[in-house]
Amino acid sequence: MSELLKALHGLTPVKKKVHTVTIQGQSLVVSLEKKLEVLKHGEDAYIWKSPTEIMLKSKTKSKTQYPVLKKATKGYVFQEGDIHWPNAVVEGGEAWLIEQE
Repeated sequence: MSELLKALHGLTPVKKKVHTVTIQGQSLVVSLEKKLEVLKHGEDAYIWKSPTEIMLKSKTKSKTQYPVLKKATKGYVFQEGDIHWPNAVVEGGEAWLIEQE
């Protein structure tokens, strides 16, 4: 039994895993939680806040606006509710309008 214990003590110790991320070409040692967060968003989504901290880039708002079918004072009446088959233009029908924010 003592030989087994001696063999176990003779083993090399297990090295701790070092988690690194590469942001803008520079590597940084981070915790496992931060590494998983960076993997979730992607390394390209981060910038340097300070020499030792990283943060997510701010998201840009979309400037594209799409029209939405809404009730209007003058608009279309559709065949069986199918927007591809307008029957007539009437008062109180539906029209494609761009929503203003």
